Amino acid sequence: MKKEKEFDTQSVTLSGVVALIGAEDHSHAARRLKAKFPELEWVDHNSTDNVPEHVATISLRTDPALHEGAFTINTDTGGSAPKVEMAGGPFSGVIYGVEELIQRKRPSTKESAELTFAAGLQSPDLPYRSFWTWDHSTNWNLEQIGQQEIGVFNPYGKPPEGFLSDYMRAVDFCSENRIGGIIVYGFLRDSHGGVSSAKALCDYANDRGVRIIPGIAIGAYGGVYWEGPSKYNLASWLGDNPSTKAQAEGAIGFQIEDLDFPLSFPQSEYTLSACPSDPKTIEWMEEAVSWLAETFAIGGVNIESGDYGVCGCDRCLARRGDNDDPSRRQEQLESWSHADLTHNFPRLFDAIRSRRSDAWVYCELQWDNLLDKSSGQAFEAMPPDAIYQHTVNRSYWNRVCSELAPGALNEFPQSRNALRTHIASQWSGDYRTERYRDNSMDVMGLAREGAALGFKGLTMWGEASPHNVPVELNYLAFSRFGFDASLEWAEFFNDTVAPLFGGHAEATQFVDILSKADEESRPNKAAILALQNLTVEALSQAHDQSVGRWIWLAEHLSRRQRMAPDS
Repeated sequence: MKKEKEFDTQSVTLSGVVALIGAEDHSHAARRLKAKFPELEWVDHNSTDNVPEHVATISLRTDPALHEGAFTINTDTGGSAPKVEMAGGPFSGVIYGVEELIQRKRPSTKESAELTFAAGLQSPDLPYRSFWTWDHSTNWNLEQIGQQEIGVFNPYGKPPEGFLSDYMRAVDFCSENRIGGIIVYGFLRDSHGGVSSAKALCDYANDRGVRIIPGIAIGAYGGVYWEGPSKYNLASWLGDNPSTKAQAEGAIGFQIEDLDFPLSFPQSEYTLSACPSDPKTIEWMEEAVSWLAETFAIGGVNIESGDYGVCGCDRCLARRGDNDDPSRRQEQLESWSHADLTHNFPRLFDAIRSRRSDAWVYCELQWDNLLDKSSGQAFEAMPPDAIYQHTVNRSYWNRVCSELAPGALNEFPQSRNALRTHIASQWSGDYRTERYRDNSMDVMGLAREGAALGFKGLTMWGEASPHNVPVELNYLAFSRFGFDASLEWAEFFNDTVAPLFGGHAEATQFVDILSKADEESRPNKAAILALQNLTVEALSQAHDQSVGRWIWLAEHLSRRQRMAPDS
């Protein structure tokens, strides 16, 4: 892809007292500036009116004419002191602009700081960028007991405070790296604080320009309140309304073709579902999502029909008719129903948007069916302002790239289409899965090809901690290419990856060793030992922030060497 965005890098030097305008309205952005530029003496002002002419100023303001997350930075150096004005789109633009200054920060003296930035409007190419997570397998605080790495019907095994401990770290990363939201399945669970913890997470994230987006399923996945004796918990609802229980059409669960081992779905209250054709079910769901939107300062909702089985009662079969005939569906699609979604989603969308007018409401279309034109016909009457999320596995994404022509999305009933991928997650790969694999070039391809095809968003799994260096590389690729899809790989590597390791040569060596270490499913002990020796040598010369990354690689190789077969 030819790079279309060209920015002039500008800089301005500040020293001594700096007046900060707009700190009250942009408290987190102001905190970040003060923390990252301690060499300056910051003084908050309500306006420029009472700022002496000889004092430099930085003004922070929201510009409602800009898209969410977009920002501009302008300078005026014609007077006796520099003036910097930062304008950002609603919710996150000013924060992103401040992070632009922080990430481009150059070494400074004790008395002055050089602010460097890309001049001109910066606006996201993929406006809807989100992490997708389950609460039980989101591990950002690695010192907690109870970590899990895969599953959909899992209990929560960490201490109660673990939910906030994990997700606040994830929020910080998203805020600093221009990732717009975090989808959270298991948002409400008594074992990690219920309503109070959920409210605290929303408040923390909103302050930092990150949307918290609870994930729910229509009559499945525990309802709006995943676990606990709430009236919006599915098990509690079915206990009081047993006639609304779904009649499973087939076995509970699903399998993923690109995952090299079968998934198990033990029966429990987590696997319950309600009949989507029963009027009581959708009335209950509508009341529940209304309560969700009213009670919590959420940034949106991710809604699906459930993907571990459909109701096969006479009423459901008659309602679906030819639009969702099980005999037409491929085997892997039999665990969900598009007709169930189209029948019920509009009511839930209206319930949310009437209470949260700017909410990102994702309509989850499940996986590997983007090229199935007949399934798209059912969405013609769906709300145009929803975000229609198409999930792709690795092999199916390869098909999409070769079979979906540029401009084909213009024929879709709605314009806000987003990709969600299982690439770089535990739902793809061999017995190790891709959860801790370097798939940063694949993430680049998803963002760049997705933008070229007309997608407006990208969602990837965000459960694993970036302490794991391959995960860090994947997330940074998601951040940079999701915001600027025209970015070249060489520029990303030089500006974002190389500084993590102290230089281009060191980063290249690290990535090369990592690639060779993970290349074989069952590695050769001698080959891994040779890579260990290279890593130890590099570690002995590493310094500053790169040390921890080389230590991580050394431990990774040690584990691979220990697990390798003897012959």
